Amino acid sequence: MSDPVNEAVTPADPSSTGTPQAAERTGTAPADVERLAARLRTAVTGDVEADPTARAVFSMDASNYRHVPRAVVFPRDADDVRATLRVCRELGVPITARGAGTSIAGQAVGEGVVLDHTRYMNRILDIDPEARTARVQPGVVLDALRAEASRYGLTFGPDPSTHSRCTLGGMIGNDSCGSHSVAWGRTTHNVVALDVLAADGTAMSFGPGEAPDNAHTRALRSLVDDNLAAIRQGFPSLPRRVSGYALDRLLPENGFDVARALVGSEGTCALLTEATVRLVPAPAVRVLLVAGYADDVAAADAVPHVLPLEPLTLEGMGSDMIDALLVRGRRPAALDRLPEGGGWLFAEIGGDDLADARARAERIAATLRSETGATTSIADDPADQKQLWSIREAASGIATRIPTPEGSAEAWPGWEDAAVPPERLGSYLREFRRLLVDHGLRGIPYGHFGEGCVHVRIDFTLTDDDGRARFRSFMEDAGDLVVAHGGSLSGEHGDGQARAELLPRMYSPEILRLFEAFKAIWDPDDLLNPGVLVRPRPMDADLRFDGPVRELPLTLKYPHDGGSLAVAARRCVGVGKCIDTSTGVMCPSYMATGREEHSTRGRARMLSEMMRGETVPDGWRSTEVRDALDLCLACKGCLSDCPVNVDMASYKAEFLHQHYRRRVRPAAHYSLGFLPLWSRLAAVAPRAANAVLGSRVLSRALTRLGGIAPERSLPRFARRTLRTRLRTRGEAAPATFTRPRVVLWPDTFTDHFSPEVGLAAARVLDHAGFDVVLPRSSVCCGLTWISTGQLGVARTVLRRTLKVLGPEIAAGTPIVALEPSCLAVLRHDIHDLFDPAEIGGDDGRINALTLAEFLERYAPDVDFPELDPGGPTEAITQQHCHQHAVAGNAADQRVMAKAGISCRTLDSGCCGLAGNFGMERGHYDVSVAAAERVLVPEVEAASDDTLVLADGFSCRTQIADLTSRRAVHLAEILDRALRNRSRRTSR
Repeated sequence: MSDPVNEAVTPADPSSTGTPQAAERTGTAPADVERLAARLRTAVTGDVEADPTARAVFSMDASNYRHVPRAVVFPRDADDVRATLRVCRELGVPITARGAGTSIAGQAVGEGVVLDHTRYMNRILDIDPEARTARVQPGVVLDALRAEASRYGLTFGPDPSTHSRCTLGGMIGNDSCGSHSVAWGRTTHNVVALDVLAADGTAMSFGPGEAPDNAHTRALRSLVDDNLAAIRQGFPSLPRRVSGYALDRLLPENGFDVARALVGSEGTCALLTEATVRLVPAPAVRVLLVAGYADDVAAADAVPHVLPLEPLTLEGMGSDMIDALLVRGRRPAALDRLPEGGGWLFAEIGGDDLADARARAERIAATLRSETGATTSIADDPADQKQLWSIREAASGIATRIPTPEGSAEAWPGWEDAAVPPERLGSYLREFRRLLVDHGLRGIPYGHFGEGCVHVRIDFTLTDDDGRARFRSFMEDAGDLVVAHGGSLSGEHGDGQARAELLPRMYSPEILRLFEAFKAIWDPDDLLNPGVLVRPRPMDADLRFDGPVRELPLTLKYPHDGGSLAVAARRCVGVGKCIDTSTGVMCPSYMATGREEHSTRGRARMLSEMMRGETVPDGWRSTEVRDALDLCLACKGCLSDCPVNVDMASYKAEFLHQHYRRRVRPAAHYSLGFLPLWSRLAAVAPRAANAVLGSRVLSRALTRLGGIAPERSLPRFARRTLRTRLRTRGEAAPATFTRPRVVLWPDTFTDHFSPEVGLAAARVLDHAGFDVVLPRSSVCCGLTWISTGQLGVARTVLRRTLKVLGPEIAAGTPIVALEPSCLAVLRHDIHDLFDPAEIGGDDGRINALTLAEFLERYAPDVDFPELDPGGPTEAITQQHCHQHAVAGNAADQRVMAKAGISCRTLDSGCCGLAGNFGMERGHYDVSVAAAERVLVPEVEAASDDTLVLADGFSCRTQIADLTSRRAVHLAEILDRALRNRSRRTSR
C-alpha cells in the first residue's frame, strides 16, 4: 500500500534514561502521534489506536515500569505486522510486541508502537494429533490451545499461573514455564518451528532441518564458529536458565537451532507471526499431593527427595502466603485441606485412572513421610484440587499485599523469579531471607521449587529517592547471591528492564559482547524493544511511581488505601485476571467487548493516568475516563475475584460523583438513582402508577425521558408493600418466638416490587422461633445513589438510616438483608462513606447477614423439611455478584442441602442487568451479552422440574426478561418446603 503521509515523526530515543518530562516520557508531540497513526492506518488492515485511552491502558504491564506508547496496532495478519514494521523502520519508531500484558519485568511496554495480536491474530491454525504439534498465531491464549488439544488427549506442557489469558506469543518471547515444566520443560523445549520477521522485514521460517541460507543465518554461523569455546563455557547449566540470549542453542552439537535461540529473546530480535509447538499426552487422571513442613525452607530442603519420584509439578509456598491471603477477607475452604505445617509442597501426580493415580500418590506420600518427616494430604476430587491450586495461582496478586500490624503493605516485583539448581534451593532461600532482613525489607517467597525457581514480591518503597536507592542496592546484592549459588537472574519471566542491567553479574564481558552482536544481526538499528537485554535502561528508571500525582478532591474514604484514590488504583499490578473470559464474575464488560479499557486493569490504568495528569490531563472532567467506566457494571466482581481486591465499583461511584458535580447528569441518574423515592410515591397509588407503566404511549415517554433502554420493560409496583402486608393481621408472622430479635431489612426492591419474598422470609424466621421486626421507620441503604455516583445524597440517606438503626446496631442485633446489593452496602460500601465511630456497633461493623448465614449462625439446629420427600430437588443458582463479592453463597448451599435441594451454582458471572446498568440507554447490548454467555443458555437448558434460584431482584428480572422461566429467592424455597410439610401433615 502507498503511504501518502510522508512527514517525519520524531523517533523515541532508546538510550534515554532517568525521569524525563512528560512530553519526552511519552515520546510524543500530538502532531507526531497523529501523523504516525495516519501512516499506520493507511498501511494496515487491522486497527490502529492512538487516542489517550489506548495510550493510557497500554502504558503498563505487570511490572514496575511505565512507558506510554505513541500508538497501538492490532494486526489482522502477517502482512499487517510486516507493514507496521516497515512504517516504523522508515520513521525510526520502536516496536514492542505484547501478549496479554502480564510480563513482570517490563518487556511488554514501550514508547513507540505496541503490537497486540490478541484481537485478530488469535487462531489455532492446525493441530496434528499424530505428530503431536499445533500451528498457532501469536495471539492464541494458552487455555484455548489446551482446550482444543484436549480433544485429542494432548496438552501444551508449560502452563504459567496466567494460563487463562497469557498468549503463545508472549510465552515464546519470555520462555515461560509454569508449574508443569518439571515434567514437560520450558517453552523453548516445546517449540518446533517459528515464522518471524527480522527488523529489516526479512521473513524467515526456522524449524527442523537446515536453516535457510541468508545473510542473517550466515552471520549467526560466523558468530558461533568464531566463539565456540566462549559459548560452550559461558552458560550455567540449570533447568530454569532464562536470562540472556540462548546462544548455546546455536552450537553445532545442539543442531544450530535458531528457533530455540529466539525463544526468550523478549521481542528484541524478531517479530513472531506464527509458531509450531509440541504437544504432550495429558494424563487421564490427576491427583494432588500436598506435603507439609515446618516452613518453606524445610520444604525446599525436601525437593531433592521428591524429584526422583517424577511428579508432574512440585510447587512450594510458606505460611506467610496464607497470612497474606487471609488479610484479603473470607477464609477459603481450601485451607482446611492443607496438612499441618508452615510450608508446603504441591505435587501433582498423573495416572491412567483414579485408582492408578491415587496409588502412586500414596506411595510418594509414604516416601515423603518416612524420608522427610512430611505431613501429607491427597486431593483426588477435581473441585478440591482446583480450590487448592487457586491459592497458588493467585499468589502473584496475593503477595502484593504483605500483612502488617496496621493491615497490609504494598509489595512489588523486581526480584521476581530467580532460579538456582534445585539441590541448592534450601540454602539459597535461607540466605535470601537473611538478605531481606539485612535490607529492612519483607517478601513472600513461593514458586516452582521443583526447578529451583522462586517468585517473590517485596515491599520496596519506590516512591522516593531513599526507597529507590534501597531497591537498587538490594537488587545488586540479590544478583550476586543467586550467581553465587550457580543460578539465573531470571528463571521464567525474562530480564526485561528489571534485571537486564544485572546481566554483567551473571555473564562475562565476552558473553555480553556476543549478546550485542546477536541482537545486531537481527536488529542493527535497535528498533525492536530497545532498552531490553542489550544496552538496558536502568532498573530504577521509568518507574510507574515516578511523576506527579494530582491533588483531586475525594469524597470516599478509601480506608484500606490511606485515603488515596491514587494508591487504590495502584492496587492493580497488571496480572490480568480480569481478562480471563473463561470463568468468574470479573469482568463482565470485558467478556462482552474484549477491549482492554473495559477490563478492571484497563480502568485502573485510566484512573492512574488521570491522577498523574499527563496522558489523561482533564482530571474529573475526563471524557476518556468517563467512557471507560461507562460500561463498568459496578458488579463488584473485582472486589473478590481480583487478587488485590481492586474495587472498581467504588472508584466508578467516586468518578461519577466528581464528574457531574454541579452539572446536569444523565437522565437515568434521576430516574433510576432516585428509584427509592419514586417507589415511595408510587406506593400511595400503585394502581395508577402501574397503569402509566402499562400504557404503551406513556411508558415509552417515561423510558425516553428517563434515559432507559427502549428494549426494557418497566417493572410493576406491588399493590401493597411489604411493610403494609406485615402490618396486616392475616399475613403478619405470628408473635410466638423462642429466640432473640432479628431485624428484617425492607429494601426498596423487596418492599415495593416483590414483597412476597419478604413475607416468605418472615415466615421462615418465625418457624425458626425468632422475633422478627422491621426498622421502626423507613430506611434505605442508598445503593441506587451510590451506583449512579450521587454520593452526597447517598450519605444523607445512610446517615438517617444509621440514626434509625442506632439502637439495633449498638446492641449487635442481627439484620437479615434479602437483597444482596443492600447487604454489600451495609457490609462494605458504608465504610467508604463513614468512619467507624459514625457507624457505631463493634468497630463500625453492622451485623448484616444473608438469610442463610443468619440461619446457620443463630439457628443451626432448626429443621427444614425436604422440599420433595420423594428425593432430592434439582436446582441451579444465579449468585448475585454483590453477594459473591462480600459473602459468597456457601451457607446457602448448606441450607438448601438440609431442605433436600441439590443445587449447582452457575459459573455465569454477573447477570448483566446489575441494578441500573442494564436499564440505562446504551447498555442493553452489553447487558444481554453478559447474560447470554452462560446464564441464559443454562436456564433455558434446565428441565421444568429444576428450580432456578436468584436472590437478587436484578437477576430475577433479567432471567424473566430473557428466558421463559421465573426465578425464586431462597426464602421462597424454604417457605415452600414448610408449607408443603404443613399440607402433608394436615391430611
